[in-house]
Amino acid sequence: MLTISRLAAYAGVTVRAVRHYHRIGLLPEPERDRSGYRSYDAAAVVRLIRIRTLADAGVPLARVQELLDAGPEEFAEGVQKIDKDLRAEIRRLQGTRGRLARLAAGEHLALPQSVVDYLDRVRGLGVEERYIEMERDAWIMIAAQVPHLMDAVIAKKNEELDDPDMVKLYSLLNGALDRPVDDPRIIEIADIMERLMTRAVEAGEVGADDGIDDQFVDLLDSTMLKSSPGAARLLAILEERGWRGWTRVERVPANRLGTALPPSGKSAARAVAEQ
Repeated sequence: MLTISRLAAYAGVTVRAVRHYHRIGLLPEPERDRSGYRSYDAAAVVRLIRIRTLADAGVPLARVQELLDAGPEEFAEGVQKIDKDLRAEIRRLQGTRGRLARLAAGEHLALPQSVVDYLDRVRGLGVEERYIEMERDAWIMIAAQVPHLMDAVIAKKNEELDDPDMVKLYSLLNGALDRPVDDPRIIEIADIMERLMTRAVEAGEVGADDGIDDQFVDLLDSTMLKSSPGAARLLAILEERGWRGWTRVERVPANRLGTALPPSGKSAARAVAEQ
C-alpha cells in the first residue's frame, strides 16, 4: 500500500494535485488506517495516471469524470467533442492575438482596417501626426455610432483622395492647427472646400441622411473648432458663401445668409424648418 507522496510520485503529479482531485471527487479518498494515514493501492495509481493524462491533453477537469466512467464509444465521442471545443477556443485565441498585434500598431484600437488604411493614405500625403490623431479620434467616434456605414463612407473618402483638390486641401491643413486667425491660407482652404462642396451638391451627396444625429454632429464640429484658432474663421467664411457645417455640410438658403448660427444641438436644416 502507498502513502500519498508515493502515489503522487508514481503518477507523476504533486501531492497538492492529489488532494485537489480528492476535493473535486475525481479520485476517491481512502479511509485512514489505525495510524491516521491514508494508503493507496494500484487501482488509485492507474486512475490518477489516467486523470493526469486527460488533464495534460487539455481536457477540462469538469469533463474528466465522464470520460473516466465512459465506455469505448462514449469515450471516443467525448474526446471528439472536447477536440471540437478546443479547436474553437484556439481560433478564438488566434483572433485575440491578431487583434492584440493590430492594437500594438496604435490606430487599430476601436477602428476598422479600412479606416486605418485611409489614415495611412493621408499620412502618406505628408500630413502632420497631430492632425492625423485628431481625424483618427473623430473616426473612432463615427465608427462607434454607425459601424454599418463605415465601408461605404471610407470607400467614398478614398475616392476623394484621388481628387487633386482634396490632396491640395490636406497639404494646406498640414500645420494648420497652429496657424493664426489671419493666416492667408485660410482663404485658400475655403476656396478648395467650396469647390469640393459644390461638386458634392451636384452629385446629390449634400443633404442625404448620414445616420448621425445632430447632437453628435455638433460634438464633432466643436472638436474641430477647438483644434485651431483659424477653424472658426474658416467656417465663418464658408457660411458667408452659403455653406454651413464641417462634419455635415449643408447648403444655406439665400435668405438665411448672414444670420446667426442655429442653437447648439440643431442642424442648419432643422433650424430653418422650424421657422
